[in-house]
Amino acid sequence: MTSQDKPPSPDPDAEGPDAEGPGPDAESSTTDPSGLAPTVRSRAADATARATDDLKGRSKRLLDSLSAHSLSARSRGEGWEKPTGELAKYRSGWRAAARFVLQRVLFRGFVNSVVSPQVRTHRRVKSIRGPFVLVANHTSHVDGPLLAMSLPWAQGRFLCTGTASDYWFDHWYRRIFVRTMLNAFPIDRGGSRKHAGTSRRLLRSGVPILVFPEGTRQTTGRMSDFKPGAAALAIGVGVPVVPAAIIGGYEAMPKGRYWPLPGRPPVRVVFGEPMISDLDESAVEYSTRIHARVKDLYDEHHDEVLGGVARDEEESA
Repeated sequence: MTSQDKPPSPDPDAEGPDAEGPGPDAESSTTDPSGLAPTVRSRAADATARATDDLKGRSKRLLDSLSAHSLSARSRGEGWEKPTGELAKYRSGWRAAARFVLQRVLFRGFVNSVVSPQVRTHRRVKSIRGPFVLVANHTSHVDGPLLAMSLPWAQGRFLCTGTASDYWFDHWYRRIFVRTMLNAFPIDRGGSRKHAGTSRRLLRSGVPILVFPEGTRQTTGRMSDFKPGAAALAIGVGVPVVPAAIIGGYEAMPKGRYWPLPGRPPVRVVFGEPMISDLDESAVEYSTRIHARVKDLYDEHHDEVLGGVARDEEESA
């Protein structure tokens, strides 16, 4: 070592901690090859361990947050089951291709000719890579196909909805239509339990479900309370809920009409940010929160789509 490389000699007149000479660890530092006293090394190791644990904790919380808010927690964590038997058709590739033509070419052409459709989609909807429950208000007969054709294809490819088995599945031509157009599955009415549990099995097979929690179409243009079935389904399987609002559907095609009003009235579909249930949240509480979110989406876009006059008429109804 040259004289330039040697550390400067301590100044006996200097002030500060070093002015009084070497501390109690000085002897150890002269004999320790690492140049650190055992106590210093121990403190450094403890600090490193704490920093590592903190980093792991932050990473886990981040991954949990992304899994919970962007994707299906159950599907990401455990993987959905491969559908077999009757359920296999709901994830059929060729059926999805046929639906693409029906929904996004033929039906879109019809919709564009009778109404003025608009779509708004929250960016996080496009991050979903597993099953989910799509929940929307129910305004008219065309709500199902309208939602299906408006959802991004990556998320809507296998979207299915339940339809009354005693009407849509009793005749072969109706059954072919709803299965081809909506990837529909039968639901029971009148107390029958023949198809009970189908929606749960579909979700666990990676198939997203469309549900109208009002139970029936609106009769006054006002949104009814939501039944908690959709919320209970999402909680039970562990999948997110995508809230959606249809604005202008009732005004364009009120209950009792089988064709939209003339003049291509505006209809907007809004897909909101995906939701997950809170810890220990009941199905009723979750359903109430979903209803509030759909109502907020509806109110947020109502005046822009329909104008203030329509809102005044609705409130006075």
